[in-house]
Amino acid sequence: MPVINRIADFAEEMTAWRRHLHTIPELSFECPKTAAFIKARLEEIGVDEIHEGIAQTGIVAIINGRGAGRTVGLRADFDALPITEETGVDYASTHPGMMHACGHDGHTAMLLGAAKYMAETRNFAGRVALIFQPAEEDGGGAEVMCQEGIMDRFEIAEVYGIHNFPGAQVPAGGFYTTPGPIMAAVDMFTITINGRGGHGAMPHEAADPVVAACGMVQAIQTIISRNTHSAAEKVISVTQIHTGSASNIIPDTAMINGTVRTFDTETKALIQRRMQAIVAGQAAAYGVEAVLEYEEGYPATVNSEAETAYAAKVARSVVGDAQVNAAFPKVAGSEDFAYMLEERPGAYLFLSAGEGAGLHHPKFNFNDEIAPIGASFFVQLVEQMQPAAQ
Repeated sequence: MPVINRIADFAEEMTAWRRHLHTIPELSFECPKTAAFIKARLEEIGVDEIHEGIAQTGIVAIINGRGAGRTVGLRADFDALPITEETGVDYASTHPGMMHACGHDGHTAMLLGAAKYMAETRNFAGRVALIFQPAEEDGGGAEVMCQEGIMDRFEIAEVYGIHNFPGAQVPAGGFYTTPGPIMAAVDMFTITINGRGGHGAMPHEAADPVVAACGMVQAIQTIISRNTHSAAEKVISVTQIHTGSASNIIPDTAMINGTVRTFDTETKALIQRRMQAIVAGQAAAYGVEAVLEYEEGYPATVNSEAETAYAAKVARSVVGDAQVNAAFPKVAGSEDFAYMLEERPGAYLFLSAGEGAGLHHPKFNFNDEIAPIGASFFVQLVEQMQPAAQ
């Protein structure tokens, strides 16, 4: 079954919703205009329940089907990024320094489109919980919504999410997913090195934090090549080194910063242990003091096997076998939908958007042509799982 005809009929309305949201990007949990727009559309659509103020501006809406059944959770994130837009479109951001550079405006439009159809037809049993989430980019809104009890409160049995995926390497309108880890856990580290400054001409009188920083960076790179299994997928990137003020001054301090991406807890723990040992050992070797601050971020996004197989089956019914890859390579980016998948079984899928600027780029613009596909997938996910009672 391809794109649902009724959804295709109101595709222009979905585009209008998305483009309005694009004009009013908001950050993290502070998304009052976005939440108000979503609520207004849900009221027009005629959902059965609207629950506001979850994770500050998050919303959960309920649509009751025909007959008894479980509650299926469908999630869309709606926060933007602190980026100055360069698209030049006539519906560009009206909020300086903010833009929808990741397509969350499109994700929201897709879920609203699915809601409109399901509220009209109710061709399913059980209930649908529409989860509109803030703070995916910064703050872990999914974790906060879970901490505030949405899974138990609304009796959500399983949960699904979609993210658009731009790029010329895959044609628009395809679904890509995989069972198990699909996106990485993300951690951040900062190393502060305290040495003893001095004159650049007399380094023997100083304890040089610059040389110590260089040694630490080089040693940290050996964690991947010498301490982890060659088959384990992982990334350590040092992204910042800050120190010094002049060519003839040895500074007192240096700072190193970077990110770690892993897909399993064992590799993650090993990297953290080895980094702590390297920082301590290198500090002793260079006669400086060093402190490692290791901050754990979003966990890995792990799809449950049965639900991923089901989601791929549904995707094939919408776009055809050739447009679905259910063994897609893992992505080293991170996603806070991981917290929802820690609480309930479910699956996360990418929906290809075709050519265009990449995610988090100031010229990125969501491809409105894929919104009816995403909405149809959400609908079929529910209808095929729990057919309406006759």
